[in-house]
Amino acid sequence: MTIDTDRIVTALRTSLKENDLLREEVERASEPIAVVGIGCRFPGGVGSPDALWRLLVDGRDAIGEFPADRGWDLDALFHHDPDHPGTSYARQGGFVEDAAGFDAEFFGVSPREALAMDPQQRLLLETSWHAIEDAGIDPTSLRGTPTGVFMGMSGQDYASASDFALPDGLEGHLATGTAPSVLSGRVAYSLGLEGPALTVDTACSSSLVSLHLAARALRGGEATLALAGGVTVMTTPKAFTSFSRQRGLAADGRCKAFAADADGTAWGEGVGVLVLERLSEALRHGRTVLAVIRGSAVNQDGASNGLTAPNGLAQQRVIRDALVSAGLEADEVDVVEAHGTGTRLGDPIEADALLATYGRSHSPERPLLLGSVKSNIGHTQAAAGVAGVIKSILALRNGIVPPTLHAGTPTPHVDWSAGTVVLASEAADWPDTGRPRRAGVSAFSMSGTNAHVILEQAPVLEPTPVDPAADGPVPVALSAHSPAALRSLARSLGDLPDLPLHPVAHALGRGRAALRHRAVVVAHDSDSLRDGLSALAEDRPHPDLVTGSVSHDRGGLVFVFPGQGSQYPGMAAALLNTHPVFTRAVEDCDAALFPITGWSVIDVLRQSPSAPPADRVDIVQPALFTVMTALA
Repeated sequence: MTIDTDRIVTALRTSLKENDLLREEVERASEPIAVVGIGCRFPGGVGSPDALWRLLVDGRDAIGEFPADRGWDLDALFHHDPDHPGTSYARQGGFVEDAAGFDAEFFGVSPREALAMDPQQRLLLETSWHAIEDAGIDPTSLRGTPTGVFMGMSGQDYASASDFALPDGLEGHLATGTAPSVLSGRVAYSLGLEGPALTVDTACSSSLVSLHLAARALRGGEATLALAGGVTVMTTPKAFTSFSRQRGLAADGRCKAFAADADGTAWGEGVGVLVLERLSEALRHGRTVLAVIRGSAVNQDGASNGLTAPNGLAQQRVIRDALVSAGLEADEVDVVEAHGTGTRLGDPIEADALLATYGRSHSPERPLLLGSVKSNIGHTQAAAGVAGVIKSILALRNGIVPPTLHAGTPTPHVDWSAGTVVLASEAADWPDTGRPRRAGVSAFSMSGTNAHVILEQAPVLEPTPVDPAADGPVPVALSAHSPAALRSLARSLGDLPDLPLHPVAHALGRGRAALRHRAVVVAHDSDSLRDGLSALAEDRPHPDLVTGSVSHDRGGLVFVFPGQGSQYPGMAAALLNTHPVFTRAVEDCDAALFPITGWSVIDVLRQSPSAPPADRVDIVQPALFTVMTALA
């Protein structure tokens, strides 16, 4: 019998290729997901991750009075009797400042259409932009890319607000302005994103479920980058009035998570957006990795004690499934950011589930620490899960577990001796375990959909070498869509406690869109940068500040070189000594010109004794061309 060796070799090669592809698929299916950017708005004037962290570590309570700018009849809204129709016995909550504010022109939205847009759409658009910039990515560079949008939203009462009068011509925009599907679709449309765009409604677990779906899309290759999060803005007081009938609200508007005196939840609002990328891709692109999503899981209560009642066994299952997804054991997680709404029914069930899953794997010397961001900002509903994730990421990065407020005595309805779980009622250093820090985050829902995510400290990377030009002046470029916005940006930057010159210059130059109104501060150090920013913010001249504007034309870039007369003795000599990229470009020009001229441009620039005189036209022109080309 004749053996066809060529066919055998071909079959073996095909089999090996298939095995390689299968291995890559398996590795990608379990690859950690990097969080590379964060944008958020929460109660207490929080408009950035840094502001949220300051609120958390300071142990501040962001709960306040009902807002006076939403057309609510505050005098008629409050009533101490829970059964009084159309009223709330709680008169405080967590509210986002200026929730109706929106820079419509920036996103190309007409004033009429902006009025028809649910404030949740408006806030999400702005926060998504900020999150992408926080990742060091120019948002306009994502147009046409398979970037996904996965956003949680559970309440949409904007169109039904009792005082909502429809101006002429608004009806045509109202459908898209209030449709849940358009929440994610408008972000994709405005930024030109072509990956999956989904709006998720699982009530209080919406944003954590969105995060889970985004991670799956990245691992499955449906998206190369993803925005994930959630938003809640209470246009009407319906959340307060309906839960007052159910006696589900804390009378003082505070979530007392896992406390003996817990008496109900406290409504809040907010928006959080995370920028996600597969860890290998994030490292390849040189992103700053804020934290890593090791694993996640989602499940359902099923037929349980009641439609809206928590199911402790389902909570245990979703935690164990998330641990399996992460490839971790329970004792390898240090902290859990709980759902922790402060209800007498929900908190004990959740605590028992945590004791059964995490608690029994920890020791008295290293207990599981437990907290809830709802004690600071209230239950932000569809944004609650992402609020817990952002808090956990900030805690992982800073090595501090922030205090959970209003904890007092732990609830007696839990047998805390059944496992080793400690409520973090005071700020504490993150437990030192000799391995990466890890946190679990839970979000459960009255619909019965549960989610649990396991986060890990970002990998420690080698520091980037300092540019040899670090001692020279650095151009710091800013841009905005209007002069007022440019001044506001300068003011915000100038107010930062730390202003490292080179990182700030790099972030502004590479990670922001180049908008119409621009300014450059030529700074030598952090202090001179702060001086230039102050001058820009105050709209006054400064010797190291240049301002200007460009047209909206998105044509190609053009460099215009000056003619003879711009030369001077020692031209470019300092740059040759400090900027390797500039020097290499000069060397390339010198190598190209020397066979023609017979003399060295570098010698001319360095004023070498053997160089020809620089005032001759046949010397100046090649030298100027070389310098301008190298600068470009």
